[in-house]
Amino acid sequence: MMVRTPTSIIGTRPSAQSGFTLVEIVAAITVAGLVLAVAVPQSITFYQSLQYRSAVRETIGLLNSARYAAVAQGVSRDVLISPSDGVVAFGDERTVFADDVELAAHSAKEVNRETAGVIRFYPDGGASGGGIDITRGGGQSVTIAVDWLVGRVTVDFGDEDD
Repeated sequence: MMVRTPTSIIGTRPSAQSGFTLVEIVAAITVAGLVLAVAVPQSITFYQSLQYRSAVRETIGLLNSARYAAVAQGVSRDVLISPSDGVVAFGDERTVFADDVELAAHSAKEVNRETAGVIRFYPDGGASGGGIDITRGGGQSVTIAVDWLVGRVTVDFGDEDD
């Protein structure tokens, strides 16, 4: 005669304990909270840095677009820099900087407008010359210079390693 013992559907005896204890759940939540406490501020800083670098690249692109448009169309083209608004604009294109970014325009007095500095590109490839200093709250700074003779746009990232 064979004796049968009760088993579960999968063929093993049910355990007396199933699930997690309250201590295990609290420990897991604590570890997850610590990871989030470190990760969230770092991701915000990284995102702000990406926005800053993107705005700098857009500004360089605007300046180069104005230079090429002036040569291609045979008409002078202006790039407006408004430090008070944190905006650099060429035609309908504009780059808007975050509130923690400071702009400073270096441009010829003769071409400036009331509230904006102007860098003018001429059809012969030259420019009025000047530049833009872009400084972020954390101390990052970029200087974009426009050569007056050939209109070349150059960038100096300062002490930044990026």
